[in-house]
Amino acid sequence: MGNADESAYVTTADWRIPLTNLGKEQAARSGKCLREKIREEDAKVIFYHSPYLRTKQTLDELLPYFSDSEILSCLEEPRICEQQIGNFQNVQQVLDAKKERSKFVYNRVSSYIPTLVRDLDRYRRSGVDMDNVNVVIVTHGLALRLFLMRWFQWSVECFEESQNPGNCQLVTMNKRKDEGHSWMELEENDRRALCLSDACAVPRNVRLHRMDSVSGMKGDFKPR
Repeated sequence: MGNADESAYVTTADWRIPLTNLGKEQAARSGKCLREKIREEDAKVIFYHSPYLRTKQTLDELLPYFSDSEILSCLEEPRICEQQIGNFQNVQQVLDAKKERSKFVYNRVSSYIPTLVRDLDRYRRSGVDMDNVNVVIVTHGLALRLFLMRWFQWSVECFEESQNPGNCQLVTMNKRKDEGHSWMELEENDRRALCLSDACAVPRNVRLHRMDSVSGMKGDFKPR
């Protein structure tokens, strides 16, 4: 509703703003697309979602596409919500507040990533085949871009040039492996939709490793 009418923030707290009927239809279509992406035999899914009403409603549209046996966990995660801007007396105050929120969301998202890594490590140590595990994060446009910025180690310039995805758009990171190393890569269509360069699709340390491999440099190289 807030995307359709900025004045909604004047009367309703951001976290209480619901999906419109169109938003629910978009979420249901995303659920169908997600199910088509996750087709591996014995696939498992871990859901994380923002506590905001509209992300909970989005999650409600996604869950019916998966059986209980496929869902390992479904966790509410406050650190992946947008900044709660509260109620303001006019729309201009709302727009001004939105301009200042990136740094706060960045800090929260940064603290969430180690938790995500630890959660996955616990599943691995308990015997779960992590190659069949899919993590679904139901979040917001700005929080998503800042999560990607932190994960892929984007520069501020790269982040500022990126754009929010469309409403209920899926953004997919796929696991890649090569010579004992593994990393996540953004799908090309998603990278283009977010207006990102090729270099932003893989983590910075992976790009540096590739550059070293091409140049023939070794990790233990020391200058004279």
